[in-house]
Amino acid sequence: MVDYYQVLGVRREASADDIKKAYRKLALKWHPDKNPENKEEAEKKFKELSEAYEVLSDVNKRNIYDRYGKEGLTGRGHFHNGDHFHEPFTFRNPEDVFREFFGGRDPFADFFGKFLDFNQY
Repeated sequence: MVDYYQVLGVRREASADDIKKAYRKLALKWHPDKNPENKEEAEKKFKELSEAYEVLSDVNKRNIYDRYGKEGLTGRGHFHNGDHFHEPFTFRNPEDVFREFFGGRDPFADFFGKFLDFNQY
């Protein structure tokens, strides 16, 4: 079982800023574009990081995760959330989480794009 706090290397009491800093550091380190020689492992780590950040950066999702674990988010268990049973959570594409974190753009796309655009020279 994956522990999202462990994935990001933060304590359960971590603040929103601590979670954001940890995600930023690790996502930049494990982004698949930055690890072409180890792409398969990088993609796996990057996906785990994005999943962990997506849950722990959202107060409601973090609360459900803290109470019921990942099963509470995926709907595998029948957990009661307030007056309603909560809908299963669908994880987003890790690249979408990454771009959203960096203001809607991928910082690596700008960097690598300059070297891949041969028409510019």
